Amino acid sequence: QLQLVESGGGSVQAGGSLRLSCVALLNSAYLSYWGWFRQAPGKEREGVAAITYTGTTRYADSVEGRFTISKDNAKNTLYLQMNSLAPEDTARYYCAADRRNYELTTGYLYWGQGTQVTVSS
Repeated sequence: QLQLVESGGGSVQAGGSLRLSCVALLNSAYLSYWGWFRQAPGKEREGVAAITYTGTTRYADSVEGRFTISKDNAKNTLYLQMNSLAPEDTARYYCAADRRNYELTTGYLYWGQGTQVTVSS
């Protein structure tokens, strides 16, 4: 069973930056589509950014221009660079992967356990 493990979360002040990482613990070469999601308390999980095996990316309007998704295939690692963080970005962030392209929807088969990001004003 493929395992995805996120890291890099933490507490920062508004305007700060964080870089999240998501490592696939087994061979994930067959998974062509990856995404980052977040869920704040009392809210539904929402798509933040997605990337395909060709490098095509897609972002939620709320993070466009501030967040960057990337993937290092040699390291089996997905990244999310988050800049200009705001209190509304506070949430638990999850990575996801699948053979199918679910873009920013939650249909992905494989999910990590998440990493907490807290942004204070």
